[in-house]
Amino acid sequence: MIEKKYMGSDQSKTTAQEQVQETQKIVVFQQNGSGEKKIEGIRRYGNSRFTIEIVSIDETLPGVIDDARKYIPKDIRADLVLDFFKHPDLSQDLAEVCRDKKIPAVASGKKLRVKGVLTPPT
Repeated sequence: MIEKKYMGSDQSKTTAQEQVQETQKIVVFQQNGSGEKKIEGIRRYGNSRFTIEIVSIDETLPGVIDDARKYIPKDIRADLVLDFFKHPDLSQDLAEVCRDKKIPAVASGKKLRVKGVLTPPT
């Protein structure tokens, strides 16, 4: 919930509060179901504040991925991206796409050094 305050010409006397519910779009990238518990938590405790889009890769991947465009959509639209990829090449490329599109991303436990991507320890 967002609390908005409106002020009139006499700011000390005129205040009104309005509760506005906005949904935020979260895009979750996962590999072999690696983000399912987090997705379940967002759905359970998010109280309908979030719209979730899931991009799942369930196939066997090569050891090195030179071009991740096959796996990562080029037109990501989100308020937040969550990275649960296991493959480091996918995580790196996803982080760079998010940086370029100015979408904040969280990639827990990853050793990425890309501006705009948070990498908290797990």
